[in-house]
Amino acid sequence: MKTWLVLCLALWLPTLQAAEACACRGTGDLGVVIERADGAVKIVEHSQGSILHTVEGLGDLSHASVVFSRDERFAFVFGRDGGLTKVDLLQGRIVARTVQSGNSIGGAISQDGSLVAVSNYTPGGVKVFRSDDLELVADIPASYGQGQRSKTVGLVDAPGNRFVYALYDAGEIHLLDMSNPSQPQLRRFQGIGRQPYDGLITPDGRYYMAGLFGEDGLAQLDLWHPEKGVRRVLDHYGRGGKKMPVYKMPHLEGWTVAGDRVFVPGVGRHEVEVLDARSWQPVARIPVKGQPVFVMARPDHRQVWVNFAFPDNQYVQVIDTETLQVIHDLEPGKGVLHMEFTPRGERVWISVRDRDQVQIYDTSDARLLKTLPVRKPSGIFFTDRAHKIGL
Repeated sequence: MKTWLVLCLALWLPTLQAAEACACRGTGDLGVVIERADGAVKIVEHSQGSILHTVEGLGDLSHASVVFSRDERFAFVFGRDGGLTKVDLLQGRIVARTVQSGNSIGGAISQDGSLVAVSNYTPGGVKVFRSDDLELVADIPASYGQGQRSKTVGLVDAPGNRFVYALYDAGEIHLLDMSNPSQPQLRRFQGIGRQPYDGLITPDGRYYMAGLFGEDGLAQLDLWHPEKGVRRVLDHYGRGGKKMPVYKMPHLEGWTVAGDRVFVPGVGRHEVEVLDARSWQPVARIPVKGQPVFVMARPDHRQVWVNFAFPDNQYVQVIDTETLQVIHDLEPGKGVLHMEFTPRGERVWISVRDRDQVQIYDTSDARLLKTLPVRKPSGIFFTDRAHKIGL
């Protein structure tokens, strides 16, 4: 009997200790910072601005992105090497991992949190997994032409447990309905334009926008009325008639809607373009230091923070959304790759790759508050994303 009790205690003690450790904090102020060179992530908390854990063994994170479970406890990390990794933020460890393709470019989580979808370059297509154990639910090849497979890009979640993505090689948008996981329904929209390279969904989940690398303009799909098909908007958006050097294509998910305006990075231009959110027509252009990559609004929409492509990637500028004037010029250091606001916007975290730092700023006066040591940081993702469409 004593032997049996000792054995039971030995088996249950680690579980009880882990449960006790997890019970003492919430997840609303947690986040993940990508260490792109090391295949690792830092788990952080933004109430005090500290690092809690380092989790290694996540593969190639050179173009990594992250989504969160609806309870904010788990992060799903999408690696460039096709790795999909589920990380427990409270315990600071990997709980599931699969290398599901040869080359992938991001993913999304369904509206109800039950499914995780991954967008793949090689082989082209989308795979959908159960979020609890990463078991494969659906494999949707991006087929076109005579048995060809296209790279898939711009994958986002949409209301109704749907996913939307674009086919770079085929010039198509696909709407994947996973409301019944055993019977996926795929709807194709063809001839949307040449080489869609990225996509975004508006914060209300209504419009999906695909940027076009091969021509100017964007393709827009109204998810309330998909029967109307895809229409072209912002015919001028792109490099224009005079092709200009583009050092890095802007991330469409780095666009921002602030009030009745949309702020977008100019492609190949040293400007932020301002659009009317109702008509999608340009209303102003704001000169900035370089080619913008991310144009991100503070949660109250009072400011927009902008970072830039090489060779101006040491700068960040802050724009007042009322006056449309640059009000702060910052120089965090070479290799500013990403920015993330705390949920209510009082602080912003900025990754500075070449200084191996994450810098934390007060957004009221752009004052540097703190730096954290992080090796070659890139993406920063906070758990409040769990409750936002398209993030």
